[in-house]
Order: sequence, then C-alpha cells, then structure tokens
Amino acid sequence: MKITKHDVEHVARLARLRFSEDQLDLFTDQLNTILTDFDKLQQLDTTGVEPSTHAANLSNAFRDDQIRPSLAGEEALKNAPAHERSCFKVPRIIEG
Repeated sequence: MKITKHDVEHVARLARLRFSEDQLDLFTDQLNTILTDFDKLQQLDTTGVEPSTHAANLSNAFRDDQIRPSLAGEEALKNAPAHERSCFKVPRIIEG
C-alpha cells in the first residue's frame, strides 16, 4: 500500500495540523519508507514463533494488592502547610 500526499493532507486536516509543501513531501516519503519496511517483515516465515509483547521475557514487578486501613483524614492533614474543611488547601494556579 502506498501513501499519497493527498492521504497525508487528509490526516493532517483531521488532526487540525498545517504543514508546508516540503513537510507534506517529507512525511509522505517517511510513511512510505515505514510501509516498505513492514512489507519486508510480512515476508518473514514466523511459523512456530510464539507471539510476544516484549523482546525480553519479563514478569510483573508489582506487588499484589492488599486491603489495608487508610490514613485518617486528621493524620493526613497533620503536616499540610494549609488545609480547609478536611481538604488540602493549595495555591490557585488558574488566573481569572
């Protein structure tokens, strides 16, 4: 499948992006190069190759979830620089 300049313009318009003519030509060439590489990969015989999601055999490093009592509100707010009505009070960051 070959990507045309019209295809790149269409996707750019959908994404509300504006590109110069030089950029459109560059992106069209780059996308066609990527598709050519995928075509080469499609020609490989992968019979007997197990599907994988990662190049290395990794296992999850996270611990199992355990139900534990949560921190009491007063305890959580004890070291807060400012609090109001059981909530942390932070500086306003939106001006208006």
